[in-house]
Amino acid sequence: MLEGGRSGFRISGADQGAGLENRTVDELVAEFDEFTLVEAAKTGSQRAFTALYEHFFPKVYRYVAARLGNTEDAEDVTEEIFLRVVHNIQGFSWRGLPFGAWVFRIARNEVVSHVRREKNRGATSELTETIPDHGADHATAIEFQFTMQSIRMATEKLPEAQRQVIALRFGAGLSVAETAQALSKTENNVKVLQHKAIAKLQQLVPPQ
Repeated sequence: MLEGGRSGFRISGADQGAGLENRTVDELVAEFDEFTLVEAAKTGSQRAFTALYEHFFPKVYRYVAARLGNTEDAEDVTEEIFLRVVHNIQGFSWRGLPFGAWVFRIARNEVVSHVRREKNRGATSELTETIPDHGADHATAIEFQFTMQSIRMATEKLPEAQRQVIALRFGAGLSVAETAQALSKTENNVKVLQHKAIAKLQQLVPPQ
């Protein structure tokens, strides 16, 4: 886990990084000046990295949760992703791509690694001696969970490229352009993969 909870870092009021052109990090955070915040984070500004972390965490977590379907695993993997971001951010260079695309490439690789490790370890599930008492008030929640589980199971039957597109587009909420950048594909390719994935899911998921 990153030190200090979701923010991942203790914030130093005097920590403003370098090259900020006499502007405080708080001003940059309010505007979310991605380029300058990334450059400041590369020089060691904890406040700048915290702003980047808090901006990207929700999207990355939703992407990971959409791929893994397990809240506890999703939290652990998301934290591992940002640890890798911390360790590698000094080596990041723009090269015509936004910082978010680089983050999601790390996320994609970490999810794939996690899935492989779990397959090698062998899936295990704990048995319980009790049966949960789901009253009428829980009916809607159960139905929703069943629907989401059905979609998640169906998604696992898609080709890997289609799974990635679905997770990034609808899990993380990325745009077609952002998804294309994260996957190193053209926007038209992403649209085709999305169309094929949705068509297949409509066949695989029974109507409720």
